[in-house]
Amino acid sequence: NQLKPSWKDRLKALRNLPVFFQLVWAASPWMTLANIGMRLLRSAIPISVLYVGRLIIDEAVFLNKDHGNGPTTHLWSLISIEFALALIDDALGRCISLLDSLLGDLFGKMSSIRIMEHAAKLDLEQFEDPVFYDKLERARQQTTGRTVLLSQVLSQVQDMITMAFLAAGLIVFNPWLILLLFISILPSFIGESHFNDQTYAMNRRQTPERRELDYLRYLGASDETAKELKIFNLSGFIIDKFRTLADKFYMSSRKIAINRSVWGTGFTLLGSVGYYSAYVYIIFEMIQGRITIGQLTFLAGSFRQLKSLMESLLTRFTAVSQGAIYLSDFFEFFEIQPRIVSGIRARPFPNPILEGFVFENVGFKYQQAEAWASRNLNFTLKVGEKIALVGENGAGKTTLVKLLARLYEPTEGRILLDGHDLKEYDLNSLRRNIGVIFQDYLRYQMRVSDNIAVGNIDEKENKPRIVSSAEQSLAADLVARLPAGYEQMLGKRFQEGIELSGGEWQKVALARAYMRDAQVLILDEPTSALDARAEFEVFQRFAALTEGKTAVLISHRFSTVRMADRILVLQHGRLMESGTHEALIAKNGMYAELFNLQAKGYQ
Repeated sequence: NQLKPSWKDRLKALRNLPVFFQLVWAASPWMTLANIGMRLLRSAIPISVLYVGRLIIDEAVFLNKDHGNGPTTHLWSLISIEFALALIDDALGRCISLLDSLLGDLFGKMSSIRIMEHAAKLDLEQFEDPVFYDKLERARQQTTGRTVLLSQVLSQVQDMITMAFLAAGLIVFNPWLILLLFISILPSFIGESHFNDQTYAMNRRQTPERRELDYLRYLGASDETAKELKIFNLSGFIIDKFRTLADKFYMSSRKIAINRSVWGTGFTLLGSVGYYSAYVYIIFEMIQGRITIGQLTFLAGSFRQLKSLMESLLTRFTAVSQGAIYLSDFFEFFEIQPRIVSGIRARPFPNPILEGFVFENVGFKYQQAEAWASRNLNFTLKVGEKIALVGENGAGKTTLVKLLARLYEPTEGRILLDGHDLKEYDLNSLRRNIGVIFQDYLRYQMRVSDNIAVGNIDEKENKPRIVSSAEQSLAADLVARLPAGYEQMLGKRFQEGIELSGGEWQKVALARAYMRDAQVLILDEPTSALDARAEFEVFQRFAALTEGKTAVLISHRFSTVRMADRILVLQHGRLMESGTHEALIAKNGMYAELFNLQAKGYQ
C-alpha cells in the first residue's frame, strides 16, 4: 500500500466516486442538483460565445466593405447577445463556486460526524494500536481534503461537455487537428500522473511520522506542557526534533516539486509546439481564402480553448483518480469493525444483580504482544461486595476492571454474571450499569456542570442532581469559590476558563460517580491527588455511595483499601493473594510486605 499506485489501482479507485457522490447527495440533495444543472448550462457558453464572436466579426467585415452604409442593427444585437452570455457565465461561475464551497463545508461536517460516530463503536483496544491510528489520521485528512474532489469531478463533466461542443466544430473543419492536439499534450498528462503518484506514496509512507510531527507541535506550544518544558528547559530539544523531522519532509517534497517543475516545462513545450502548428495551419487556410476572418477567429478560439480544456481534463483526471485513491483511505476506516458487540438476542443487564461476577481462568493479551497482561484469574465478586485491587504498577489492576466493564474481551477463559457469560448481555445495558472513574480521567475544557454531568449525560439538565453529586464528592465548596459557579468554564484553552489543581479536578471527576445510577462502581485511584483530610472525608461518603452496590476499588494507599470486604493482590497479571486486611497481614505474604513498606514511610 505504500508503493506508487498503478493505473490498475487508479481505475479501481474510481469505484469510490459513486459512493462519494452518495455522501455528497446526502449532505444536500437540492444543492447537488443545482450545482449539476448550472454546470450543464455553463458548459454550452464557451461555444456560444465563440460562435457569436464569429458572426460579429463577419458582420463587421461586411459593414467595413460597405463603408458603414449598411444597417448596424444586427451587429448591435449580436454584441448584446455576447455581453449577456458573458454576464450569465460570470453569474453561473459565482453560483457554482458558492455551491461548491457550501457543499464542501456540509460534506466536511457530515464526514467528521461519521468518523466520530464510527470511532465510538470501536473497541478500546483498537485505539491502542498505532496502525489503527494511522488509518484514523488518514480518514480525518479526507474530511477536508476530499471536498476539492467534488468540484474536480463536476468540473470534469462540465469540461467534457464543452469539449464535445468545441470538437464538433473542429471535426467539420479538420479532424486531424484534434489528434495532433491530443498527442502533443499526452506527455504532460503522463508526467503529471507520475509525480502525483510519487506524492501519494510519500504522504502515505509518512503518516506515522506526520502524527509524530503533530505531537511535537502540540508539545512545543500547549498549556498542558508549558510548565514542564520550562522547568526542564526542553523547548530547544522539542524544537530540534521538530526541525529535523520537518526538514526531512521538506527535502522529500522539494525533490518531487523540482522534478515536477523541470519535466513539466519540457512537456509544456511539446504541447505548445503542437498547438502553434495547428494555429499556423488555420491562418494559412484563411490566407488562401478557404475560410473567412470570422471562421478563423472561431476555429482559433475553439482550438485554443480545446487545448486548454484537454490539458485541464487530463491533468484533472490525474487529480480525480488520485483523489479517488485517497478516498480509499476514508472508506478503509469505516471497514474497521468492533469485535466487542452485543449479540443478536442479547440479554438485558440483570436488575438487580442476584449473584455477582465469576472470573473463570480469565487471561488477556494485547494484540501482537508476547507477554500476557493478565493470566489465570479465578475469583468471585459477589453482589453487594466491595473488593480492593492492590499491587505494584503494571500488576494488571486496570486491565482487570476493563475486562469487567467489557472494554476488553478475555483472550482466554470467561467472565460470568449471574451464571451467564458477560458476552451474552446487551453491551449498552451493561455499560449503563457499570460506573467507572479511571485514574487518567478526562479534564473536559467545558463548564463545571458539564464536567460533572458526563458521568450520566442523560441527566445533564438535572441541576439538583449535579449539585448533589458535587456536594457528595466535596466539589461543592470548590464550585462556590468560582466566579460563575456551575457555569464556570474550566481549563485554559478557552476564554475566561479557570485551571484547577490536581486535587480539585479529582473532586470534580469523583462527582461523576455520584451522577451515575449504576449497580457496579469501579474507582481507579479515586483519591491519589487529595490531601489526607479530603481523602478521609471522601471515603466516609464513599461508604454511603456504595451502599447496596457492588464496588471495585483500585488504590496504592493501604489506608483506603482496608474498608473493602476483600482485598485481591495482583502481580504481573496474576492473582497472588485474596482476603481481608487482617487475614492478609496475618499471612505475612506479599500484601503484608507492601503494607509494611508503605507504613515505614509514615514513621
